[in-house]
Amino acid sequence: MQTTEDGTILRVNRAFSDWVGQPPEALLHRRRFQDLLTMGGRIFHQTHWAPLLRMQGSISEVKLELARPDGVGIPIVINAIRYEKNGIACHEIAAFVARDRDKYERELVRSRKRLEELVVDATRLQEEAKDRALFAEQMIGIVSHDLRNPLSGIALGAALLTRGQLSESQQRTLNRMLWSADRAHALIADLLDFTQARLGRGLSVSIEPMDLHHTIADAIDELALIHPGRAFQHKTAGEGAFSADRNRLVQLVGNLVSNAVAYGTPDKPVTVTSGVGSTSFVSVHNHGAPIPQQKQDVIFKPMTREAESNAGRSVGLGLFVVREIAKAHGGEAQVISTPADGTTFTVSFPQR
Repeated sequence: MQTTEDGTILRVNRAFSDWVGQPPEALLHRRRFQDLLTMGGRIFHQTHWAPLLRMQGSISEVKLELARPDGVGIPIVINAIRYEKNGIACHEIAAFVARDRDKYERELVRSRKRLEELVVDATRLQEEAKDRALFAEQMIGIVSHDLRNPLSGIALGAALLTRGQLSESQQRTLNRMLWSADRAHALIADLLDFTQARLGRGLSVSIEPMDLHHTIADAIDELALIHPGRAFQHKTAGEGAFSADRNRLVQLVGNLVSNAVAYGTPDKPVTVTSGVGSTSFVSVHNHGAPIPQQKQDVIFKPMTREAESNAGRSVGLGLFVVREIAKAHGGEAQVISTPADGTTFTVSFPQR
């Protein structure tokens, strides 16, 4: 197609005439090229097309849309050059229909818009989930903290009653009350530690020199009173000089031993080993059915238990707290569990 500089059509082929739905004689010297475009195309022709052709003499790969009399638009891609003939400026225009390209671009725009909507929805859901999780963790911390005072009162009252003259059955009942109170205190401590760790602060520790072997031995003696009828062994390796938070280590051993007692073979001893060297460690071993591999991969995550049949024994925070105590000391926790050797939880620490 050929036009004058103002767009008047001087030459046109049959294909273009068919696209616009008008015969050539209705176009030649009667219509301007820009008048055959949609409103957006006319604006583009005036603001970009004509100035660009005057400045650089050609344009390429411009996408416009023809407006047919029946209202159906035809997307076209145009290349044009400007030249002068006998002192008159003319435009040579080559156009081809670009329905596939137009369809692709429209799909691309729709997909991009849909992706943006999905990103907005995902961001909103993520923020809502964060808010709910934060609220739940804060509530756990508040409730756990508030439970300590009445529980301490119950434990103190039970301890005072043991000083009086009691029958054997009354003494057993009080012992069960004291054991239950101790267990509840341990669960509350785990919940508070869980809240502190999940809120991003990590567990607080107070590092001081200590004897690792003596600390672990004292913890085992206390645990033996809590778990009468279970056998415990304590093995040591290396000298005992070590630096750590004593209370946190006692808590760590208590969680690991309680876990071993709950899931280990009742007639086999629970073995606790403490070692000091270039890398110090505390390990707890029990005999019994191994932990499935898929559970070993997630066992230190919160709300995870070794076996579903024992789900009622804890809220699943003990091993999570063990890992957090290890991290607070710069160490790590791991588990090895096989049918032949039983289950061993090991927490290793860098020497200080």
